[in-house]
Amino acid sequence: MKAIVAIFFLLVPLWGAAQLCQGSLGDPVVNTTFGAGTGPGAPLRAATIYYKYTGSPCPEDGMYTLTHSIPTCFKDTWHSLTSDHTGNPNGYFLVINGSLQPGDFYLDTIRGLCANTTYEFAAWMMNLLKVTNKIHPNITFSIERTDGTVLQQYHTGELPMLTRPQWKQYGFYFTTQPDAPDVVLRMTDNAPGGQGNDIALDDITFRPCGASLQISINGSTSGNNAGFCNGRDTSFTLNSSVSGSNGSLVYQWQQFNAAANEWTDLPQATGTQLQPQFTHASPACDYRYRLSAALPVNISRAACRVVSNVNSIAVHALPAAQPGSNSPLCTGNTLQLTAINTSEKVWQGPAGFTGTGNALGITGVQLANAGWYKVTTTDSNHCTAHDSVNVLIDEMPVAVAGRDTAVCQGTAVQLHGSGKGAFLWTPKNGLSASTIANPRAVPDSTQHYILSVTNGHCTDTAGTTIQVYQKPIADVGQDITMFEGDTASLHAQVWGTNVSWQWNPLVAIDNPQSLQPVVHPAADTSYTLTVHSNEGCGTAYDAVFVRVYKKVHIPNTFSPNGDNINDDWRIQELATYPEAVLTVFNRYGQAVYNSKGYNKPWNGTYNGQPLPVGTYYYVIDLKNKTQKLTGWVMILK
Repeated sequence: MKAIVAIFFLLVPLWGAAQLCQGSLGDPVVNTTFGAGTGPGAPLRAATIYYKYTGSPCPEDGMYTLTHSIPTCFKDTWHSLTSDHTGNPNGYFLVINGSLQPGDFYLDTIRGLCANTTYEFAAWMMNLLKVTNKIHPNITFSIERTDGTVLQQYHTGELPMLTRPQWKQYGFYFTTQPDAPDVVLRMTDNAPGGQGNDIALDDITFRPCGASLQISINGSTSGNNAGFCNGRDTSFTLNSSVSGSNGSLVYQWQQFNAAANEWTDLPQATGTQLQPQFTHASPACDYRYRLSAALPVNISRAACRVVSNVNSIAVHALPAAQPGSNSPLCTGNTLQLTAINTSEKVWQGPAGFTGTGNALGITGVQLANAGWYKVTTTDSNHCTAHDSVNVLIDEMPVAVAGRDTAVCQGTAVQLHGSGKGAFLWTPKNGLSASTIANPRAVPDSTQHYILSVTNGHCTDTAGTTIQVYQKPIADVGQDITMFEGDTASLHAQVWGTNVSWQWNPLVAIDNPQSLQPVVHPAADTSYTLTVHSNEGCGTAYDAVFVRVYKKVHIPNTFSPNGDNINDDWRIQELATYPEAVLTVFNRYGQAVYNSKGYNKPWNGTYNGQPLPVGTYYYVIDLKNKTQKLTGWVMILK
């Protein structure tokens, strides 16, 4: 069993009003909640309960359990519960399945009460059955002296069967004896078990009961609540009204200590009126007061006192405007002023500006609009606060980057920028400097330059394009070799902006305006390609030499028989190819003749011996980067 002081019980409505305290109550002297946890609760002391404990949430006849929930029990004849009576899903409550015979099921000795003091006893209960034609619980609560003398009893009668689970509080009041403040609480089930008689029990309390105490705050419209704004020094008067007293009570004002979560006595506050003074009170804090009363002999003990309703005095925090803006700005921009929350806002600013609201705008600001903007905030508690925001405004510069220009590649051009402020040209490619108004520019290719002019926080930009005409370039490739009578293609490339070209000489060329013309010169010729810039950026030249070799005529028979007629294999044109290499093979791939140059024609011998009649194969490498000549030659007799 746990005794817990809990102020919120002052507000809990009680059932069975004829048996309950009609005056004010004190804090609970006893508050048996049965604890909390995620699993089954531990068994109670054997002297407290006469039933057998089980860990099951569905105890059998003559058994009990401590649980935080009840599932579907006994073929769904019980209510299912998911929390104790306070709504705590882990809060334990007592579940009792009545014994087959009526009798006591709960007994506890209550100590620490005050002598000659009236107390209210109460407990929360529920009939767990939800079906008809069953036995309903019938409970008697008895408060007795420790010698067994009954001081007071209360009979609930049959607990009603409900269609949905609902906790109900039962209770009554009694007065302790002058010489014996300790009492015994006895709970008796008057109904037999077997077919029903199942109850849930929670939160057993004992509270002092006495005269009716009511307090109010002088001048408060609600009576129980008042407040003032942080930063003010003030005082309040709390008045009390006492009824049902025989005039022998003494009083003690109390203040709630939030840090300790308890009520504490105020020094020398024993009258029927309280005047709390506030100097530099903490913001956003509630000061809670109540009046307690008891007989003179018992006033020193909290367990003997009754207490009044609670009065609260709130210290209201000043409203926070937190003004803001989109500063810094440039002339011509729109100034946006902002503040948080929905409290009333009144603005004042430079150039005679006034306004109200959380979001304001001033279009087309000028330098005169710069400065401090003050906002006064008033909230629903009539608390007022002041704040301000500084707005910076710079004059917007005007950037001029100059006219667009066209130049030949490699030619410098002067840029002409202007504006009030600091200069920055981008990109920096080809510039002599990037932070002056008039740099020299030599871009490699057409470039668009951006000039940024910055004054304080304000920047304006302008652009200019330098069109670069690329100079002409000619490339006709490698020199070419060919045989007379053949044709060759020239392969040229040109670069440059708006260029034209022409081949010279106009000899043996099919199209002098083509970059891939076909030529067929009869002799060695050098062709020159002239590329001209039509933008005045110069002329480029390149030449390709076409070497024309004599065509080699190779006879395919000769007859080395000594008749001085066609005795040698004569290839007349080889005399013009002194580096040429000629190799002859027989049909087996054996080289039978080889020569460099061909000053002496082959006579059809190998190692001084005549070769037999037959077909032989030759390879001629002219050593002039032309294709090798291959074929066959026949020796006849």
